[in-house]
Amino acid sequence: MRAVRGWSGPRQRYNAHRRWFSSNHGSSRLQAGVSTAPDLSRTRNIGIIAHIDAGKTTTTERMLYYSGFTRRIGDVDDGSTVTDFLPAERARGITIQSAAISFHWPPKTGDSPPQEQPTDDTTPRSATPHDINLIDTPGHADFTFEVLRSLRILDGAVCILDGVAGVEAQTEKVWTQANHYHIPRLVFVNKLDRDGAGFGKSVADIGLRLHVCPAVCQIPWWKDGKGALVGIGDAINLRALLYAEGSDGKDIKVFSPDDLGAADEAFASEIKKARIALVELLSEHDDDMVEKFLEADEDHLAISSQDIVASLRRCILQSPQRVVPVFAGASFRNIGVQPLLDAVVDLLPSPSERPDPEISLTGHSGGLHQLLHGHLLPAEPEHSPKGSKALAKRAGQSTAVVENLEACALAFKVVIDARRGVLVYVRVYSGSIARNAAMYNTNLGVTERAQKLLKMYASDAVDLSSIDAGQIGVIAGLKFARTGDTLISYAGMSHKAGPPAPLDSLQLRPIVVPPPVFFTSVEPNSLGEEKNVSDTLELLLREDPSLQVSSDPESGQTHLSGMGELHLEIARDRLINDFRAKATIGKVEIGYRELLLGPSTIVTERLDRELAGRIQRAASTSSVTPIRDVSISDLPAIDHERGYRISLSDNNLLTIQHPSLNPDGTSSTSESPSLLPHLPMPLVISSLRDGVSAALARGPYHRYHMHSTHVELLLNPANDISPETTSAALSAAARLATQKALRAVRDTHGCALMEPVMLATIAVSEEDLGTVVHDLSSARGGQVISLDDDEVSGSSASSSDGESPSIDLRRLYIPPDPFAGPVGSGKYSATEYILPRTRQRHVTARVPLKEMVGYLRHLRSITGGRGTFVMQVDRFEKMTKQREKALETEKTGAF
Repeated sequence: MRAVRGWSGPRQRYNAHRRWFSSNHGSSRLQAGVSTAPDLSRTRNIGIIAHIDAGKTTTTERMLYYSGFTRRIGDVDDGSTVTDFLPAERARGITIQSAAISFHWPPKTGDSPPQEQPTDDTTPRSATPHDINLIDTPGHADFTFEVLRSLRILDGAVCILDGVAGVEAQTEKVWTQANHYHIPRLVFVNKLDRDGAGFGKSVADIGLRLHVCPAVCQIPWWKDGKGALVGIGDAINLRALLYAEGSDGKDIKVFSPDDLGAADEAFASEIKKARIALVELLSEHDDDMVEKFLEADEDHLAISSQDIVASLRRCILQSPQRVVPVFAGASFRNIGVQPLLDAVVDLLPSPSERPDPEISLTGHSGGLHQLLHGHLLPAEPEHSPKGSKALAKRAGQSTAVVENLEACALAFKVVIDARRGVLVYVRVYSGSIARNAAMYNTNLGVTERAQKLLKMYASDAVDLSSIDAGQIGVIAGLKFARTGDTLISYAGMSHKAGPPAPLDSLQLRPIVVPPPVFFTSVEPNSLGEEKNVSDTLELLLREDPSLQVSSDPESGQTHLSGMGELHLEIARDRLINDFRAKATIGKVEIGYRELLLGPSTIVTERLDRELAGRIQRAASTSSVTPIRDVSISDLPAIDHERGYRISLSDNNLLTIQHPSLNPDGTSSTSESPSLLPHLPMPLVISSLRDGVSAALARGPYHRYHMHSTHVELLLNPANDISPETTSAALSAAARLATQKALRAVRDTHGCALMEPVMLATIAVSEEDLGTVVHDLSSARGGQVISLDDDEVSGSSASSSDGESPSIDLRRLYIPPDPFAGPVGSGKYSATEYILPRTRQRHVTARVPLKEMVGYLRHLRSITGGRGTFVMQVDRFEKMTKQREKALETEKTGAF
């Protein structure tokens, strides 16, 4: 047994009384950001994901402290955390906005010489300082978009579980979202110091509910087998770590198996069982581990820790991920965080080990690296010169264009900072963004200059000279960039013209924005405040695209829509308190949708008016039809040389036919005119789309958004466009024509209302199950889809992503918990798994959103405060006549 002051992970440098992470490292807190061109192999872009209150921010604060970034440990309850710096976050004690922060692990001092990445198999990666870019994400379901846009740019993640609750509903949700982006993950079972905590139960939950095989890398060390948590057992390195009680987590005693046998023989035996189970599990998923096992004469304990780490890493990087390493600890008690950081460095991938980023380019899709190597250049159009010399010349020109691409980045977050202005968070996927570089926004077609580059440390920042590939940074001063926009830098690019084709259409995979289901009214306090309120709403939407603003031209009312009641409450605080908007916010209402019950005839609307002293003339021809029980992809194909098909929000679709025009706006026949020079085809299409979107934002029935509507526009420049036509006039004509078609359907076939239906997962005890199910299916008009029976075989659990198979718990190693008593072989039987605690049941149901407003308070009242739930939008469904009539009566009675 050796006494350790500090922690150095698997490097085995256990010099007595040495303190690796003393406060003198804090002096370099903000120096890391000024380094340039970091080694990608020593970079980790990770996120912390979890259910609310699982301990994400608490764990992050310990990571910052042990890395030397901070001199003291921040506390969520005291409002002293680094990453939760917004007033609303500190007041509520929850994370609302994802925060980015960077640090080194293991720490490095300012005078440490540069260290090369270890190349031999015997030296772990965690022996060398790595750059950790960490994003702490929210856990509340209302802030799902914050998690989505963070996952979009991460290379790995740590999923934190509450050791008492195990896998909770929101845990499953964020896990599924991470599956969607193929993010490699670790699991850290936290709060094992609390009464009722069960590491074994949490491990079983991982297999049963997350549909992956838990590779138990650590087990908790309970005092005398049943008492307080005092340390962890390391199955990878065959050792035990005993943390000094009440310390800051830097004083650790390390026990070898032989030393531990004298102190706690049962725990020493359990560590060996965990090692045997770990090797067995890895052998099932990694052929190289089978070879190592045979080379070690089938001795599980003889396999080196380096070989086990290498095998775990290979398993994690498989897609889809079937094995997840599981670690143990209690962040609030400062137990287990340093080994977790070592695992982040040793197991999670670097940016260069991630799949090729998905891009689209002039209608083609593929990978960014494919493009950079010349394998994704667009095919020659049919009217290209057929001579081999001409083709070779054009191919060479395209290759040269790609070679001049200096940087490609995704804007994944926009923040309006009171001191620094607009901050655009970017992940650079290729090249390097230099300070003052011209950045072309391929989504908006505008060029802006990157006036200032920053590295963010939560609310603090450090100036950078460049942001390199694989890094996360901030560009200050961009006026137009939005979340999801692709930004590129091109050598010799004209500020006005932008980059040449095909790079002007290069777009990284966008960030999908979920549909809002609640809305509230925003009324300026006076006419003089209208512009200020409008401007601040625009800023709010740049920050959070999951909010939407719409206006009713007839009533003049402005509506702000969001993901939930708390989401809109936070938006209200931001609008009134931070942006100082002088406005009145109405009560939160549900965002219903309108559905057409039949098609319209073809209608034409002409615009001829004077605006600001200029004549505005334009025309548009439109028709609308409902999209019923059919996927947009199943609709009849269109000739892309003579039309565009554009997907809009809420399952709406726009088709623009231009039979007399070529894609470049020139006439296809001698009888019809071309587009005018001041109205190029991209501008015309964008204007028509904006006009149709505005029309669909207010339906003809109750002025709710339209849903499942197919709008068809016929673009005929001979009839629609004149020298006085502007893009604004075209947009207005398209809006008026579409509104006219919608009203025609209302007057002939009629319209119906659709309501958001939520997919709710409710976690309750066995004794409360009947009450909750009856309440959902009767009083709330819901449809119960499944009752998770917590069967040990897992056969009843299906994968949410359609890929992961069920996990048989009988094949897993599940360590014993203090409340479970001896388990013998280290595996639970069905009875041992179910009976140690009050059995939790999970009810999955589809319920109208209206019936779920205020449901948490009701659920707690009928379950004695024990029930929890999470929900997300599943679909919009047509309301029954009875429910529609009840809604109309309710709305009428409100006035």
